[in-house]
Amino acid sequence: MTLDLRGGTALITGASSGLGVEFARRFAGRGSDLVLVARRADRLEDLAAELRASTGVTVEVVPADLGVPGAASALYDEIARRGIRITSLVNNAGFGTHGPFDLAEPERMVQEIQLNVGTLVELSRLFMPQLLEGRGALVTVASIAAYQPTPGMAVYGATKAFVLHFTEALWAEARGTGLRVLALSPGSTKTEFFDVLGGRLGSSGRQQTVEQVIDTAFRELDRSNGPPSVISGLSNHLAAVGTRLLTRRVLALTSDRVLGGVRMRGRGQA
Repeated sequence: MTLDLRGGTALITGASSGLGVEFARRFAGRGSDLVLVARRADRLEDLAAELRASTGVTVEVVPADLGVPGAASALYDEIARRGIRITSLVNNAGFGTHGPFDLAEPERMVQEIQLNVGTLVELSRLFMPQLLEGRGALVTVASIAAYQPTPGMAVYGATKAFVLHFTEALWAEARGTGLRVLALSPGSTKTEFFDVLGGRLGSSGRQQTVEQVIDTAFRELDRSNGPPSVISGLSNHLAAVGTRLLTRRVLALTSDRVLGGVRMRGRGQA
């Protein structure tokens, strides 16, 4: 049964590029009003103008940096001040870092955990009472990285594993409420993700488009008894299933080779 979003309002984080933009277009196309959140106000305003003109929905823009403590509660208060009730939440905002853990910038690492995990959890909790009143969706963007250790991207992979398990647990808790809960795990996708990594890790293999990834999400959301999580792309799905056949040691070493063989500096190394 197609998920009917008419008359509702979807809050979409990370809505200035990539998957967030396409999520916004799909929700608007189904008649849902929007609240778009990201740091880049100009991009949000451009997208809002496009969607108002093409779909006629109401679009609110809230520029915000969700990678700082307290950002979720500040966003919640701002939306309440505007008199908006949220019926769907797409936790899409997130970023990754690449490099040896001993050289990670502590402040950047904390921001990564805050955005990918802390803010996501807090937003989900703050808006859950409103989500349970309607017939909308709670979507979180995990990653194929959630299914294996990711040497060189240790923090990123761990945050996405958290997102996957967290969302699957909420799916079980939300059964029978009318709220559809889904963790979406893309693989390599044509977005700005690798730009944020600063070119230190090139995209490898065949990339999906954002449209293909969001098609996957809505195909599952349209099922009245859909799964708690979905991996976008057959090759990604097979790769994730294949991890179950390997020992943890072999899996970590295999991932290490795929991700560039990053090494911390041992004793006596320059």
